[in-house]
Amino acid sequence: MFTRRGFIAALGAGLAVSETGITAQAQDIQRRRLAVVTTVWWKPSHAWHMAERFLHGYPINGQWHRPPFDVVAAYVDQFPDNDLSRSRSKEFGFPIYPTIAEALRCGGQQLAVDAVLVIGEHGEYPRNEYGQKKYPRYEFFKQVTDVFRTDGRSVPMFNDKHLSWNPEWAQEMVQISKELDFAFAAGSSLPVTWRMPAVDLPYGAEVEEMLCLATGGMDSYDFHALEVIQCMAERRRGGETGVSAVQGLRGDAVWKAMDAGDWNSGGWDPSLFEACLSRSQTLAQPATFSHRHPTQQQINEWVKDPLAYRIEYTDGTKATMLLMNGLVQDFTFAARLKGQSNPLSTLFYLPPVPNVAYSAQLMSKAEQTFVTEKSPAPIERTLLTTGLVEAGVRSVGTGQQRVETPHLSIRYQAPRESLFAQH
Repeated sequence: MFTRRGFIAALGAGLAVSETGITAQAQDIQRRRLAVVTTVWWKPSHAWHMAERFLHGYPINGQWHRPPFDVVAAYVDQFPDNDLSRSRSKEFGFPIYPTIAEALRCGGQQLAVDAVLVIGEHGEYPRNEYGQKKYPRYEFFKQVTDVFRTDGRSVPMFNDKHLSWNPEWAQEMVQISKELDFAFAAGSSLPVTWRMPAVDLPYGAEVEEMLCLATGGMDSYDFHALEVIQCMAERRRGGETGVSAVQGLRGDAVWKAMDAGDWNSGGWDPSLFEACLSRSQTLAQPATFSHRHPTQQQINEWVKDPLAYRIEYTDGTKATMLLMNGLVQDFTFAARLKGQSNPLSTLFYLPPVPNVAYSAQLMSKAEQTFVTEKSPAPIERTLLTTGLVEAGVRSVGTGQQRVETPHLSIRYQAPRESLFAQH
């Protein structure tokens, strides 16, 4: 396991840890052992996005960084026809084990790795009554931590995306990580990708209302949009206080809310929506036009299945998440700050395939967690966004009524430093 003394020695050998993660070459320091636990491994699954960064490195800050980790074992839950795990195993020399425990012990009797990367995304799994896919992230986590308990040693872990479709299980995961005292990081690539302009919510700002306009589907991209909101919201004055209620709207109910004109009437601040439209680089256009502001009629025609989550924070702050496929294909954010006439707004920029460099930025944070044994961002952020996804989906599935969320009274203090990519 990587100790504080070893970490200091690593710094002397040229391994740099900064607000953007691990930024320098690491060939000269002692290499460590990484186990990958994943649902599937195919192009462009999340294992392809993330695990492979530890096989061949990734670009960051104008350098090709090769992490000081060797993937020494993997567990893969499903093997569809387009599986890549077996070819990657052959090329890079790591075995695929039939169980998670065997992977973590590398076929032996004791924990034999220094870090664990858990990727519970994609693959064929059942859905719950509200349409959430029951990815086995909790089950993976429990099998990993059972090894930690049995063998009397814990190592850092990164969990891709939200923690579980079940918020009680998510809370248990966080509690176990604290009980066993290991670094536990999780979440989306959106909070750590580039922004245009490169701005953060001023630390300690008084925030009245926020909005994220995004693309994608419910129980998938809603999580990314909620992480956009939360990585900003947590910086407001007083720190994070938790969420008291969520209302999910879909279809015509979204258009009705938009027509309402403000939060108190059941909608959201239209100036925040317009600020997001103005930051988008993918705003839909009628034939022969470019950068024409769409009319409400056009928006209604282009967006076939709009989705909104209206979020009420315990301290009175308000936020709206909008998924509007057909109108935009990116993620933008806007906030109304007390005493400022114009909204603060930015685009959360996602570089295109095949390099998808935003996942490299996320893996730099995973690597930072593994090396320093400390998560750059509080795990409580993803605990909260995990619960927001479930509450939003449940609200939509139960008549689009406002749902009280006392279980989301999650308080934490965000770091002052900005963690998004700036170089």
